[in-house]
Amino acid sequence: MSEAGNGDALAHHLGNTVRRIRLQHGLTIADVAEKAGISRGMLSKIETAQTATSLDTLSRLAHALGVTMATLFRDYDMPSGSAQLVRKEEAMEVVRRGSKRGHTYHLLSYDQGPNKTFDPFLITIDHESEIFPSFEHPGTEFIYMLTGKIEYRHGDSTYVLSPGDALTFRGEVPHGPERLIECPITFLSVIIYPPNSSQQ
Repeated sequence: MSEAGNGDALAHHLGNTVRRIRLQHGLTIADVAEKAGISRGMLSKIETAQTATSLDTLSRLAHALGVTMATLFRDYDMPSGSAQLVRKEEAMEVVRRGSKRGHTYHLLSYDQGPNKTFDPFLITIDHESEIFPSFEHPGTEFIYMLTGKIEYRHGDSTYVLSPGDALTFRGEVPHGPERLIECPITFLSVIIYPPNSSQQ
């Protein structure tokens, strides 16, 4: 955007902000103009972005409105939001190695572009199984238990996890359920990949 374009955008933002605050406080143009020591015509032009104004005038306007100068600029040039919302019914069910018998994986975020940085799963184990999958992948994995009780293996160590427990470990070390103690079991699993890794 050109400097002129930036100036126009800022003028519109300041004008809209001054007018919004003035109306919120139930003040008329005459009220604010008198307190700020400017003409009503000048204030009207400021509110409609028909004229630029000095920092001194903005300071007096802010004082007349009972706000700080920072308040007038607070939401200017705010980055646009780009969050991804996945509703409960929209979570993508995926099949991973070892997930055939009573293990359900719902991917909670996807379409992250060519350089995926993480995979968040909601994992449900709804009945005891004699087959316990073992996984290996690049990066770090974080597990947070929601329901049930499980003994989870990482390398040559095992950990009993109950609701509220969290486990963080290196993904390249073999890991997976060792023993299902109380079903149904649900937990969050977030895999954070290192830069430029090949995700599994």
